[in-house]
Amino acid sequence: MDIPAIGDAEELSCDVLVIGGGTAGTMAALTAAERGARVLLLEKAHVRHSGALAMGMDGVNNAVVPGRAEPDDYVAEITRANDGIVDQSTVRQTATRGFAMVQRLESYGVKFEKDEHGEYAVRQVHRSGSYVLPMPEGKDVKKVLYRQLRRREMRERIRIENRVMPVRVLTSPEDGRAIGAAAFNTRTGAFVTVRAGAVILATGPCGRLGLPASGYLYGTYENPTNAGDGYAMAYHAGAALTGIECFQINPLIKDYNGPACAYVANPFGGYQVNRHGERFVDSDYWSGQMMAEFAAELASDRGPVYLKLSHLPEESVVSLESILHTTERPTRGTFHAGRGHDYRTHDIEMHISEIGLCGGHSASGVRVDDHARTTVPRLYAAGDLASVPHNYMIGAFVFGDLAGGDAARYTAYEGTLPADQLAAAHELIYRPLRHPDGPPQPQVEYKLRRFVNDYVAPPKTGAKLSLAVAAFDRMTGEIAEMGARTAHELMRCAEVSFIRDCAEMAARSSLARTESRWGLYHERLDHPERDDTGWLHHLDLRKSASGAMEFTARPVEPYLVPVQGFAPAGGPSRHLGEVDLVPAAPAARAQASPVPDGPDAVPVAPHGSASSPRILELLALAEESPDLAALTPYLADPDPAVRAAAVAALGETVPAGAGPALAARLADAAPVVRAAAAAALRELVEVLPGGPELGAGLRAALAVPDPAVRSAALEALRALRLGDAELYAASLADADAEVRIHAVRALVSVDAVPELAAAAADPAREVRVAVAKGLASVHAPAPAPLDPLLADADPLVRGAALGALASVGCPDGYARTAVAALADPAWQVRAGAAAGLSAAAPETAVPALAKALADANADVRKAAVLALLAHRDTAEARAALATAVSDPDADVRAYAGRAA
Repeated sequence: MDIPAIGDAEELSCDVLVIGGGTAGTMAALTAAERGARVLLLEKAHVRHSGALAMGMDGVNNAVVPGRAEPDDYVAEITRANDGIVDQSTVRQTATRGFAMVQRLESYGVKFEKDEHGEYAVRQVHRSGSYVLPMPEGKDVKKVLYRQLRRREMRERIRIENRVMPVRVLTSPEDGRAIGAAAFNTRTGAFVTVRAGAVILATGPCGRLGLPASGYLYGTYENPTNAGDGYAMAYHAGAALTGIECFQINPLIKDYNGPACAYVANPFGGYQVNRHGERFVDSDYWSGQMMAEFAAELASDRGPVYLKLSHLPEESVVSLESILHTTERPTRGTFHAGRGHDYRTHDIEMHISEIGLCGGHSASGVRVDDHARTTVPRLYAAGDLASVPHNYMIGAFVFGDLAGGDAARYTAYEGTLPADQLAAAHELIYRPLRHPDGPPQPQVEYKLRRFVNDYVAPPKTGAKLSLAVAAFDRMTGEIAEMGARTAHELMRCAEVSFIRDCAEMAARSSLARTESRWGLYHERLDHPERDDTGWLHHLDLRKSASGAMEFTARPVEPYLVPVQGFAPAGGPSRHLGEVDLVPAAPAARAQASPVPDGPDAVPVAPHGSASSPRILELLALAEESPDLAALTPYLADPDPAVRAAAVAALGETVPAGAGPALAARLADAAPVVRAAAAAALRELVEVLPGGPELGAGLRAALAVPDPAVRSAALEALRALRLGDAELYAASLADADAEVRIHAVRALVSVDAVPELAAAAADPAREVRVAVAKGLASVHAPAPAPLDPLLADADPLVRGAALGALASVGCPDGYARTAVAALADPAWQVRAGAAAGLSAAAPETAVPALAKALADANADVRKAAVLALLAHRDTAEARAALATAVSDPDADVRAYAGRAA
């Protein structure tokens, strides 16, 4: 084909440009259009069946459903899973907005599993936190979303251009803001330019980074069309990327390169075992530490490792087949059939995937704030591309929504598009046509990714990483010589350039972080210890003015949710500059560390930018620690963004009178302002003086229609001791279950046992469970108020009530109830009963608990071990615990070992 002239480009214009039509991109386009923006959605394939959702989804990994999980618990969970390197404000967005997103998707027609009571059937897969929400009919998610895009009112505002691949984000020469993109048509080869008011990158992870063990270029764990396009575009636009040294590595099916889906199988009773049939994973979350344990077991004489399903009943196997052979991987059933394997007779051998970059499943991505803004003004990132650790599908939707909502403020750029940037993009796209007989893309890509496996994949060393950097520098020339003859081949060649950029980022970032962290994700053999003193920092990289890759160590901000074991203090960033390579040749001379510490550290400006003059004024004012009178005009500004920023400033400076002012904003007309006020009150509740004016404002907020506000008000009233039993009991009639749960917690704080007991008849199971736990938390607990809950029809409620006996006491009659409950069909009830027997008389409890150590359910055995620990003064309990130290479950073994 001929190379088109730059002047013949097709020029498109929009207010909001969305690049990528997958999970985050689709939601970003819908939200931006709903806010009134003219949206252009570019997709290099076809939006109808593009992205990781193309074949649907079998479940949500991080559904924070009220009553089953708390946002703060989820934030803490992700913080621990990511070894403390987290911007909690971003994770909290998923935690607090995820449930509303589930409901929004449900309103579109996406189906989530519910129980017989109409409650979301959230499952606990990891040892802490219940966040997995199955989607047995989730194969049609993308079809449902596409239907939303094609609604008449959306078609009027969203223009979709399929088969158009952007290669560069265009930025303004004056102020560096994003103003559009340069792209080409992957069918015709035509050059395309776009001018936009804002740009949202939603291109997914870099799944084509490491080379699969099979050697197939496209046999990757992640969607193989995700070649790191957005990572490279963000980098060349000047945006900061972060956590690139934290790789994504997953367990997969041996020789198939599809996920084994232990998290899908776990609620059905499946689990990972070694060749002896023993569970071996001690980690509490699907993280790098878990993968380190997985890799160690695989390499030991206890390997191989399997996903055990052969013990399951027929109905469970049929259910799993319906999910795993359709939604997750349609070819999976064919693969097993070809091997002559059946889940009823064969467990599934597992292995370890190639490395990749992915914010949604690890932490590596474009740095964003809690509204998906990057460090480049008007450039946004969402989904697996954005560095919001373990964000998964719901997080991608949430941040797509945030990006679309924020970007909708802008209108199309009207200036001249920068000629030098267009020329560079044109050269990147079309240079393979100049030498069509050059090395073909598959050969060059194979070589590049082979280097990634050889030198970058963990375990890492400085010498290997330095060899990788040299190899990737050398391959820049080889990539420039690749040949192509068709538009499709041009697309593949451009993807190789993106992969090379990502490979260099991964190698240099891994060199710069001189510690080991995240288990297998960043294991440095030459720096084997985790160093929280020097490295409780984000590692940001960006392209310098000279074109070099430079690094900044940015301290983790103080947490919104405290997490034991980590205490980030914030502070100034350290500018590291370019990272020095480690000599790899035997005769090379060692060089000094390039990392400046202490007084020579260069402070870096804080992340974020503001375009509103009023917000800029406010930010400047906040630096002067203003009093409330100075902030009051901004709190009453007509623009909700200004009011929200004023609330943030109020929470940051905390002048006298801040509490009542924040309480007043809980009734603001704008949700963003109410949310900011609620967040500020939660953050400051320990330091605000609890005077009558603040109490009056919080009481008034209990009448606000927004349930999040009512929850925040109850939380603050409870923490500040500004309420009483009568006030809290009135909220037990609230229409929102989460508000009623906060009312239960508030009643616990004032030891209002009669009012709590009345809530035992609440229609919401999660509220009754909260009541059971609350009755165990009052200062003078007694078992009698638990009677109706012990007889509740819901096994989760009965289990919670039985578990509460551990705190309230378990006299003879209740002990007999608990012993009988050890035979209940529901394992949750049996586990609660075992826990309750920790407070019973040893002569009743210990024999029953000893028998429970043989329960088929590991969680029941674990509860029995924990209860026996309370009786370990008796010889019988110690003898029973001694039998559990060889239990096949890692948790049971660990807790039983404490008796020693």
